[in-house]
Amino acid sequence: MTVFSTLLGNQPILPIIQANSSEEGVAIATAMHKAGIHLVEVVLRTPASLDALIAIKKALPDLCVGAGTITDQALLAKSLAAGSDFIVTPAVSPRLLDALSQSSVPVVPGVSNTADILLAKEYGFTEQKLFPASLCGGEQFLKAVSSVFADIRFCPTGGINEQNFKDYLALNNVMAVGGTWVAQSQWVQSKDYDKITQACLQVLNNN
Repeated sequence: MTVFSTLLGNQPILPIIQANSSEEGVAIATAMHKAGIHLVEVVLRTPASLDALIAIKKALPDLCVGAGTITDQALLAKSLAAGSDFIVTPAVSPRLLDALSQSSVPVVPGVSNTADILLAKEYGFTEQKLFPASLCGGEQFLKAVSSVFADIRFCPTGGINEQNFKDYLALNNVMAVGGTWVAQSQWVQSKDYDKITQACLQVLNNN
């Protein structure tokens, strides 16, 4: 099966979209796409999230769109039915990993400590999300586990911003960084979508 890093390619960031409506989701995704982003994550944190995911895929058919904040089998099923190209979770449990291991699309399970990393690895997942990165050790944690879990690559998310993203990307076991800073809520509220495009360009051009 295709792995997440294959979908990601050389893109150094997993941009996160939190939308309060389908229209808002499409506007955010379009702004990211203008910068050259080809893959985004829609987090299922609002009632409109799944509708936004469907609308983004329809409006931008060449964009790879995944579902994030998957915490149980029901959400997983809904996300796959909506056409998610990949799945991201904030945490892991044996029950959730059982369901994720049957997924027909790539999965990036969320981990926050060495026990989580080992558990996800036992289910075959060698590409994982460190979350919330800044609160569970950040760069120092990733450096410390790099020799113990030499076959695991991470997408740290949570507390990543324009000041520190390059520090994370410099680590050999980091495949990309996840972030909301490229689509700040005040920009979305004011419909200042050009700032989203510019923030994404800054990451793509400074990697």
